[in-house]
Amino acid sequence: MMQVLATVHDSGLPDAWVGAGAVRDLVWGQLYGHGFDPADVHDIDVAFYDPDRLDWDRNEHATALLAAAWPGQPWEARNQAAIHTWFHHRFGGDPVAPFASIQEAVASWPETATAVAARLDHDGTVDLCAPYGLDDLLAGIWRRNPARVTLAESRARLARHQPRQRWPGVNVITPS
Repeated sequence: MMQVLATVHDSGLPDAWVGAGAVRDLVWGQLYGHGFDPADVHDIDVAFYDPDRLDWDRNEHATALLAAAWPGQPWEARNQAAIHTWFHHRFGGDPVAPFASIQEAVASWPETATAVAARLDHDGTVDLCAPYGLDDLLAGIWRRNPARVTLAESRARLARHQPRQRWPGVNVITPS
């Protein structure tokens, strides 16, 4: 994870953070599963904030930049300043308002335990962005974040991610 954070830091992407499943899988693998295996990571979610480039190509460029810095990793970079331009097309529902910051974007992520991001500061310190705190992440609680995810999408995520099977010690609060 430190190499991931260093790669993102060194990429020069503006206000860039690693979060969501990459953080959750590391923590829950160690605390509630059978350990953490980097080979099991399906994507490394990199959230950055660039209000000057809202086009989809900015995401592709950012992902390619990370892939060039550390090839073979499942990078997925998304400009959080541009989410409002495509989110409703991909996930349905009404158009969403633009985010004013990374913190606002992270606060909309699907589960409270995945609404956590980390980055390396200029002095090598790990900074955390956790709008709902770290309690659910550290206590192993899978809970829907109703800020943006519909009940149907939350149920679909629960079925797709199978948290009880992946991390036997995790407590799932069924979306209702």
